[in-house]
Amino acid sequence: MTTDLFIVLALLLTCITLFVINKPRMDVVGLMVVVALPLLGILSIGETLAGFSDPSVVLIAALFVIGEGLVRTGIAYRLGDWLVKRAGSSETRLLVLLMLVVAGLGSVMSSTGVVAIFIPVVLSIAARLNVTASRLMMPLAFAGLISGMLTLVATPPNMVVHGELLRAGLSGFGFFSFAPIGLVVLGMGVVYMLFARRWLGAQGEQSNTQRRHTLADLAQAYHLSQRECRLRVLPASRLANQALNALELRQQYGINVIGVERKRGFRTELLIATGSTELLPGDVLLADLASPAIALLGAYDELGLEALPLKSSYYAVHSHELGLVEVALPPESELIGKTIQELGFRSRHKLNVVGLRRDRQALDGLLVDEKLKPGDTLLVAGKWRRIHALQGQSRDFLVLTLPAEVDEVASTASKAPYALLSLAVMVVLMVSGWVPNVVAALIACLMMGAFRCIDMDSAYRAVHWPSLLLIVGMLPFALALQRTGGINLAVEGLIAVVGDASPHAMLAALFLLTAIIGLFISNTATAVLMAPVALTAAQQLQVSPYPFAMTVAIAASAAFMTPVSSPVNTLVLGPGQYRFVDFIKIGVPFTVLVLVATVVLVPLLFSL
Repeated sequence: MTTDLFIVLALLLTCITLFVINKPRMDVVGLMVVVALPLLGILSIGETLAGFSDPSVVLIAALFVIGEGLVRTGIAYRLGDWLVKRAGSSETRLLVLLMLVVAGLGSVMSSTGVVAIFIPVVLSIAARLNVTASRLMMPLAFAGLISGMLTLVATPPNMVVHGELLRAGLSGFGFFSFAPIGLVVLGMGVVYMLFARRWLGAQGEQSNTQRRHTLADLAQAYHLSQRECRLRVLPASRLANQALNALELRQQYGINVIGVERKRGFRTELLIATGSTELLPGDVLLADLASPAIALLGAYDELGLEALPLKSSYYAVHSHELGLVEVALPPESELIGKTIQELGFRSRHKLNVVGLRRDRQALDGLLVDEKLKPGDTLLVAGKWRRIHALQGQSRDFLVLTLPAEVDEVASTASKAPYALLSLAVMVVLMVSGWVPNVVAALIACLMMGAFRCIDMDSAYRAVHWPSLLLIVGMLPFALALQRTGGINLAVEGLIAVVGDASPHAMLAALFLLTAIIGLFISNTATAVLMAPVALTAAQQLQVSPYPFAMTVAIAASAAFMTPVSSPVNTLVLGPGQYRFVDFIKIGVPFTVLVLVATVVLVPLLFSL
């Protein structure tokens, strides 16, 4: 062993140790490597910094932006809504659909982002089905990891291995090269989790996970459910073609219009009611009544309104656009002593006051003439962006904690078709091979920007810079190990262990080594270290490098065994109330199944 190889291995061992103890952060460790390698004379400055211009790094950054565009336009959350609707009250159906949806969405955007999106969705469904969240959180994480086995762009390790093939002068993987193996693993994962969930908690247990208030909680606290109604404006109604301010429905009839559902071709648009909102024949009013008895007093007939069934709260139906928030009045507020009518919330802030709570008790009705007292809290409804605007106006009132649904708000929901178009263009360009993958991703980013699906500030915030810095910092290790003989040493060790066994045994050994290293460091860093080992092993055995490269990519994504193997696992650790041993108990058997599937399928798809 040469002195340079000893230095590189010592530096590598130091990095792994720092990764395990997580001090300092992984991106800081990556930057330390960038500084250390040239200072120790192992690589030149240009070679150490080459990762910043690596196409894989640029591609990963672009995919973060595309994923954020899918979130901001509400596409990801609409899938969550569809999941809730289709699952009904069946836990089995929910688990199957959850894993399929998360894996599908994660194949074109960050799996970490997808899992983060679905955690509150799963928590709310678990509460409704009266099951512990632990029975669903691990299937959610496993589906996120399996999504990395479906497409080339699904996870950074795939692109790292693809980039290593290109650097070796070989053709890289295609967009769907991973799909045959990934689909088999996904099917195995769904079946496995249907049986393994019994080890994650008993059905009928309620999760004790502390959760934020939701729209449903606020509606219940202010007794809104007894007052909500939907009213259609009939063609002969005297309300038609008039503005709300001129009608004085709240003062004269006790009908407070919160929103208007209006048909626009084949879709229904939600308009948040303001004083200038003009009502049209056929509009459906989302109203808050001073008393349920209003319907019995002939007001609907007099106004030309038709009562419609209300299957569920319209706040739940329109939660991505229509929000609720509590506003507290501090003792020094100038609003003290004024009536709700005098506040002019609708005209000043484009929001509607729908509830009043005093001494922790909700007062019934609209109470437009009720004078406000210190300590009162108002419940206001309106567009989320208007609610956010209130937070900067705290002299006369204080905005209390926003409900959990605010995290699901799509700020550019109207741009969803353009986001889907941008995504489709990227996939077509990648599949066809007309342009390099990184160019296809950048074209999709530019399209999302041009269509206003995402702005530049949001795009920069969407990029997970710690991940990029980690990759940039670890990439030089591959060159350093190759130059100092470390790669050949690792390959010789593998061959010595496997002996004269078949290439299938080498694939199994390569999978195991990759999976074991992935226990201690991120799957991205694992792929960076193991990809050159795989290619060198194939070269020495004089077989095709593609099965070996694919095995490393699959093994890097098979980070099922510990909660620190992947950020996806770490995300569900708290909400699922898991212990370290839970991942070992569930993850180790499934990793063995993935190993067997990989060793069997890879040689069939990529000839040795």
